[in-house]
Amino acid sequence: MPLVHISLQSGKSDVYRQAIFDGVYHAMRDALETPEDNQFMAITEHTSANFRFGGSYLDIARSEDLVFIQITLNNTRSSAQKKALFQRIAELLGDKPQIRSEDVFINLIEVEKENWSLGNGIAQYA
Repeated sequence: MPLVHISLQSGKSDVYRQAIFDGVYHAMRDALETPEDNQFMAITEHTSANFRFGGSYLDIARSEDLVFIQITLNNTRSSAQKKALFQRIAELLGDKPQIRSEDVFINLIEVEKENWSLGNGIAQYA
């Protein structure tokens, strides 16, 4: 049950943003075997004054096209699955909408399964 928050600088087209949604969703399906239609994602756009990053931290040359992708998910995935997810997201976003891999910044937040309510005030996984 991943919940995805994506942050980027404002000014990108609807097509560009939809390609990010699609790429992240397909990468989760491929690498994490996320069920079909398990799409809970939001994009937040920021002015350049409200979007700060280290342009060369860890010797990675980032540009103004940097995208932060934060995924909250159950703590049931292996290290290999996480690595595959990172690689697949960068690959798919490189294809469409053509984001350089250096500009794909991903963070996972793992939670216990009982920490979700997907509607109706019910803890569906507890």
